[in-house]
Amino acid sequence: MSDFTEATKAVSNELACSGCGAILKFKPGTLNLVCEYCGAQNPITQPDVKNEIEEIGLDDFLARNFNNEEKIEVATVKCESCGATSTLDPRISSDKCPFCAATLVVKSGTTSTLHKPQYVLPFGIDIQKASANFKSWMNRLWFAPNDLKKYADSADKLNGMYLPFWTFDCNTSSSYTGQRGEDYYVNESYTTTENGKTVTRTRQVIKTRWYPASGNVSNSFDDLLIEATRSLNKGKLRALEPWDLKNLLAYNDKFLSGFRTETYAVDVKQGYTEAKQRMEPEIRSTICRDIGGDRQMIHYVNTTYRNPTFKHILLPVWISAYRYNNKVYQFLVNARTGEVQGERPYSAVKIALAVIGGLLLAIVLYSLFGKSQ
Repeated sequence: MSDFTEATKAVSNELACSGCGAILKFKPGTLNLVCEYCGAQNPITQPDVKNEIEEIGLDDFLARNFNNEEKIEVATVKCESCGATSTLDPRISSDKCPFCAATLVVKSGTTSTLHKPQYVLPFGIDIQKASANFKSWMNRLWFAPNDLKKYADSADKLNGMYLPFWTFDCNTSSSYTGQRGEDYYVNESYTTTENGKTVTRTRQVIKTRWYPASGNVSNSFDDLLIEATRSLNKGKLRALEPWDLKNLLAYNDKFLSGFRTETYAVDVKQGYTEAKQRMEPEIRSTICRDIGGDRQMIHYVNTTYRNPTFKHILLPVWISAYRYNNKVYQFLVNARTGEVQGERPYSAVKIALAVIGGLLLAIVLYSLFGKSQ
């Protein structure tokens, strides 16, 4: 028997309800496992003393441990449509992809070896609360197709999913050259036509004097969040922020019971590259403040990144995918705050009817009031 099979049996035994034998599932908003059949609850054991969240030195990790990090092996399924790979409940023989709503082809014995996450932010709101927020968001959408509203009424359309993220801490030092612009005003004469006559007028015009500028600035970045998924709209995912990362807990398989987990598609090297790109606007903003004046131009920047550290974490979302006119629309609910983000389709029929109704209203108003003028 393989080590993976033995490990799977051990985890299953830990999750088995002592009362009825059913699999216990994590209950959002608590630190308990609960049996959905007999209601039994088991607390998830936490360390006696809450340890400080550990940051891993990136340079040392990449130099020594990148291929030796602790790994876990999990049953997974890969969507042939969008390419997303996520964990799979072994009791399920058919399913739909939570990212694109395509039918999943479940192959027995498919596993993936993953770098073990360090921390997890457990689900804070349950599917009922997430569904209520989702439907409330849907009801505010103008010109949405009618069947989209019906879709939102089905609570089972939402899937609880842990998404992989990297967080980065880093201190930066940036030397720069540029220019500082200082505005001043001058009076300018111009001609214009008034009452059929050409007249001369005076107006103030803004000018800018430019002076050379150079210097050094420092920035400090803490818990800069980088998505390790490519299956979701990055803009919508970032719109779910902020996350209460101070409440991260040490990784424990039990928090994942009853939910699915996407495997990461962006490794720590790629994540750090994206983190640098996300640091750049803040660095440039700091440089502009250092240059001062009314306007700034940056010609050259050289940034040194000092003591970068990282964490590998899982964050919880309720996710749904809806297909309309052969296009996929994704909806996300932050499973800690209830924030909803998503892409929405428009009903061409509703828009056309609204345009026609507007034109008819304009015609009626003109017939009532236009002729009397």
